[in-house]
Amino acid sequence: MGFLAIDVGNTRLKWAHYAAAEPGAKLLAHGAEFLENIDHLPEREWAGLPRPDRMLGCIVAADAVRRRVEEDLAELWDLPAQWVVPAAFEAGVTNGYDHPARLGADRWVAMIGAWHRALATGPARPLVVVMVGTAVTVEAVDASGRFLGGFILPGHGIMLRALESGTAGLHVPTGEVREFPTNTSDALTSGGTYAIAGAVERMVQHVRQHCGTEPACFMTGGAGWKMAPSMSVKFELVDSLIFDGLLEIARQRFRP
Repeated sequence: MGFLAIDVGNTRLKWAHYAAAEPGAKLLAHGAEFLENIDHLPEREWAGLPRPDRMLGCIVAADAVRRRVEEDLAELWDLPAQWVVPAAFEAGVTNGYDHPARLGADRWVAMIGAWHRALATGPARPLVVVMVGTAVTVEAVDASGRFLGGFILPGHGIMLRALESGTAGLHVPTGEVREFPTNTSDALTSGGTYAIAGAVERMVQHVRQHCGTEPACFMTGGAGWKMAPSMSVKFELVDSLIFDGLLEIARQRFRP
């Protein structure tokens, strides 16, 4: 029984088993696994779960990872995999990308999750939706639910590796975020953190000017908590934003 939501990123597979395919459904079990270890899911984390009635997921990893997940679902439960492909419109959100299907599925699902989370607390308003992971995305949604566009920039790890590979002798441990760094480790960590914070702040300014009102800002992703102390704009940190979006999409797709 129940519904299995899966989010396959560039580094980890995250999953959540719910009692039903609808927002607010009881969470029965959840977990995360690095992609190199997903072969073990059927005999470990998923072994004791009851068979879900349906599965819906979003994936940005390579086709080989997709096939492995689909094989795991078929092997354990004979469950067909269903993946979100961004469309021109879904679940109240309009896709303003030049080529809608080329938008990252995780970006699309997170925006849908943020849109419905915001609607649950008040009237529609513009949004800025930030995901901080291997890469960082910063999305803008107007008060009608139209995705206006977004930024993509490297996450902390990619920034550091790029500097190490392109700068002779620059191999230092991760430091702390400081207003005025006085060593190379802190300088690198602070530079990456404030670069991400600056992109978010610039998008908030763009949305404020374009929409004429203050946007609500949501942040999610495995490294979102690292950004929290360094943000100058008000935001809500929501670990489950992609799962929120998958539940909303599932409710509308699977309703009787």
